[in-house]
Parts: sequence; C-alpha cells; structure tokens
Amino acid sequence: MSEITTETVQHLAGLARIALDEAEIETLTGQLGAIVDSVAKVREVATPDVPATSHPIPLSNVQREDVPGATLTTAEALAGAPEHDGTRFIVSAILGEEQ
Repeated sequence: MSEITTETVQHLAGLARIALDEAEIETLTGQLGAIVDSVAKVREVATPDVPATSHPIPLSNVQREDVPGATLTTAEALAGAPEHDGTRFIVSAILGEEQ
C-alpha cells in the first residue's frame, strides 16, 4: 500500500497553490496512491541486469541517401515570377518605409 495520505495531498495542493475540495482530495489520494504503487512494482523488476529503455521497440532512422538531383535553372525558377531582375525575385517591402 502506498504512503499517500489525504494530508500529503493537502500539503502538495498547498505547495502548488491549488484549491481542492474534500471530494477532490479523496480522489487524488487514491489516484496518487495507485501511481506510487505502480512505480514500486516497476522498481521490483527493474534490476541492474535489465537494460533501461526509452521505447519498447528498437528504433532507427529510415532515410534515403542524400543524392543531388536535377534542379531548376535560374531562368526556369524565375519563369513564373510576377517580377524579377533576371537573377532574383523582386518583392515589395513589407517591413515599412525604412528599407
């Protein structure tokens, strides 16, 4: 059985500055007690010969090789632009008149 009591929950609620009524304190006492009991069960089986895991299934990155491919020429990239100067897009300033 866990060591969580209603007094413990009231103390924690006070530290967290959370107002709880009696029904909430009773509910949280049971819930926190169940959490503490569950952690105790895990500690029983978590012996030094059991490796720690962050995920139950081994994960690895599945990525393709980063191989350069065909890219657009400057003319192709600028072909659909409303305005350009031949090498760059021309856009209106949006930050104000200081530019």
